[in-house]
Amino acid sequence: MYRAILFSLRKKRGWYFMNFIKKNWRGILVCLAIAIPAWILGKMFPVIGGAIIAIIAGMIITMFWNDKGKAEAGIKWTSKIVLQAAVVLLGFGMNLGVIFQTGKQSLPIIVCTITTSLVIAWVLHGLLKVHTNTAILVGVGSSICGGSAIAAAAPVIDADDDEIAQSIAVIFFFNVLAAIFFPILGKLIGFDTVHGEAFGIFAGTAINDTSSVTAAASTWDSMWNLGSETLNKAVTVKLTRTLAIIPITFGLSLLQTRKSTKAGKQAAKFSLKKAFPMFILYFVLAAIFTTVCVHMGVDANVFQPVKELSKFLIIMAMAAIGLNSNIIKLIKTGGKPIIVGASCWCGITIVSLAMQHVMKIW
Repeated sequence: MYRAILFSLRKKRGWYFMNFIKKNWRGILVCLAIAIPAWILGKMFPVIGGAIIAIIAGMIITMFWNDKGKAEAGIKWTSKIVLQAAVVLLGFGMNLGVIFQTGKQSLPIIVCTITTSLVIAWVLHGLLKVHTNTAILVGVGSSICGGSAIAAAAPVIDADDDEIAQSIAVIFFFNVLAAIFFPILGKLIGFDTVHGEAFGIFAGTAINDTSSVTAAASTWDSMWNLGSETLNKAVTVKLTRTLAIIPITFGLSLLQTRKSTKAGKQAAKFSLKKAFPMFILYFVLAAIFTTVCVHMGVDANVFQPVKELSKFLIIMAMAAIGLNSNIIKLIKTGGKPIIVGASCWCGITIVSLAMQHVMKIW
């Protein structure tokens, strides 16, 4: 009986694995084919970095390859799951005490940038007559963590597919711009190039999506040969900021319930499971494991290969993000949501820089 159950479970697992490979291998292979030369070129030209090269390559390819066909599923999987895996692996190179200290240091900036974005989105919603759901999604996506925040908030406010797609497209557009231009901006305004703290906090608080945060931070590390110092700082700040999904989504749920009650409709309920990004928990567990190991005498260099793998997976995810970004289509159809997104983006950037200056971080 036991053997029969075990055999059945193995058979089922094998079926799931084969089905996954059959569905996703083409897209994963395409992203890998872009990531390998991007990784090599990034080593040759560290001022640009492999992540930026991968994004740009993906964007150029998608101009000529709009219909991804059977490769689309694998590309989407890579852009989401591979990126989350990269962030989790990054936790193996970090100390838990540093994570808490960084989160505490960046919290005032995070609160101010989130507030700024939401206020700007709400004001422009009235001035430009942008649809309420679109304005909310762009504001939430800009202020917290891009597509993840939009995905969490959308069912709560009962947004339709067009509103979700347009909001995500706007967010991705400014994500790509930030990943490419923020390292240049950092150099122009005089961020410290000996340590990665200032730019790491800036990237973590001013760029909304984890993908572009990692891309910009990796580029800064490559530019100034900082290893993964900036990346560690930026990701920690970004994951602290991502936790704001929970109270923001809960608040939207209360507002929507009140609105629906007045209209005599049933509102969607708040779900902690859907709102909380589980990869943050895995990241913290990885950091705990590393902290305990180092405390017990394990050499920190043991985890270096894992950190290098994390960087490569980031480049691979950036290739997928580029392949998913149809910039020309967005510019043609975006209109007012692009203005809202641009205003939120500029507001967050200015407030992040101002707060860092006040706090004497740079």
